[in-house]
Amino acid sequence: MVAMATDDLMSRALAALGEDGAPSVEVIHALADLGATPGPMTIAEAAVHLDVSPHTLRYYERAGLVQVSRDSAGHRVYDDVALRRLVFLTRMRLSGMPVRDLQHYVALVDAGKRTEPERLDILLEHRDTVRRRIRELTLSLAATEYKIATYGGSTGPDVEPVTDQADG
Repeated sequence: MVAMATDDLMSRALAALGEDGAPSVEVIHALADLGATPGPMTIAEAAVHLDVSPHTLRYYERAGLVQVSRDSAGHRVYDDVALRRLVFLTRMRLSGMPVRDLQHYVALVDAGKRTEPERLDILLEHRDTVRRRIRELTLSLAATEYKIATYGGSTGPDVEPVTDQADG
């Protein structure tokens, strides 16, 4: 299932950030890095390499997000081009970009360099969506920590205890 693979990938990405959650250049490069690929990969090898399920890879192919060649036996062969695209796709899915937006973006990429301004617009709009979601999550975290504190729980050294016992 795509959501499960995305959840696993998000967990690994967050673990790479560490406790402070500050993304460093090294972390971003690590998330985008394919590493040294030993050449073309089978679907099983690509799934392990990208930390997604083979089902997810087949889904991306059916959705038209990636083109994968086949060997003489009809098995999928993931080359560097397909793997690079899949790295991008999995990172964008982690950020919440809908598959339909990725399909549009990929169609623009496949249409060539002249579509770069439109691709930039898509990414700028997505960045704004991600930033808004971060603000919403920050507010949700503050509300959660407030409730923890109202019940006498510890929310960490940077959160002041609450003395007002509000209901809710």
